[in-house]
Amino acid sequence: MILSADKIADALVHGREKATIDPLVIIPSPDPNSLRSSNAAAVDLRLGTWFAALKRARTPFLSLDKRTAGSQLTKSTYVPFGSDYILHPHSFVLAVTMEWIRFPLNLAAYVVGKSSWGRCGLIIATATGVHPGFKGCLTLELTNVGEIPIAIKPGVEICQLFIHTVDPATSDTMRPSTFNGNRRPTLRSIKLDPFAAKLASHTARTPIA
Repeated sequence: MILSADKIADALVHGREKATIDPLVIIPSPDPNSLRSSNAAAVDLRLGTWFAALKRARTPFLSLDKRTAGSQLTKSTYVPFGSDYILHPHSFVLAVTMEWIRFPLNLAAYVVGKSSWGRCGLIIATATGVHPGFKGCLTLELTNVGEIPIAIKPGVEICQLFIHTVDPATSDTMRPSTFNGNRRPTLRSIKLDPFAAKLASHTARTPIA
């Protein structure tokens, strides 16, 4: 069940109480009264100040199952509030939300870009999942699919967070996400699962274009 903005406001207010064992937390917290009056089914999140763009590598292709993924492949940029980050046509950058979020084990969410930005050509990764127990700033994948540069300013409302219940609640012994605690956009290596690794061991090593 997707929570209405009114229910999200209730959860945030309840989470501020010291007796709450497993709270929903969003910092800075949206105003509960504004949430309740929005008649929406989501909470708006704002763009943070850190960006990470892929470096133009001399290698012929990007292979994320190698240990070179991460800081060696990206260039981080800090953009202070009041300044703009210029995203050029057909360019891609990782960003983060301004808000730090903590999810209880009975809630999960997904992130959707605001349509006002989409109509300008700015696409945010569709339905990015947020798992129960997540803690940190959310990483956003931004792409300019238009034909002119887009100036994006830290602090603006950039996406919507749709929150839904998890039934039954996830076990408190769950393995935490590898992106837990992040405050900057991060590129991680992609490990082959055992089945994919077994398939890869029987195929040619040269990629096929």
